[in-house]
Amino acid sequence: MATESHTFAIDGEMTIYRAAELKPLLLGALDAAQALELSLAGVTELDTAGLQLLILAKEAALAGGRSLRLVDHSAAVLEVFELLGMSAYFGDAVLVAAAPEAAR
Repeated sequence: MATESHTFAIDGEMTIYRAAELKPLLLGALDAAQALELSLAGVTELDTAGLQLLILAKEAALAGGRSLRLVDHSAAVLEVFELLGMSAYFGDAVLVAAAPEAAR
């Protein structure tokens, strides 16, 4: 049974080389909590496989009626989110508010 809220931190690379390792950990953390805060402060590199894991987690949260909130974005995460315009997708109000007016 899921608890009220939980924080889960990912450290190191979120890349294709760790995707298979991180997927069950991330989905398990999501299953264990009604609301999950995913700390990305320790992420040193993010590629499309890592981004796919974040998208999968968001979709799983929505499908299960759970809450997923990304927090403490590292510079690597911010760079990829900015490059690919993913801030709004994840509902990150801080990043969306920091976006230039022309990009909104």
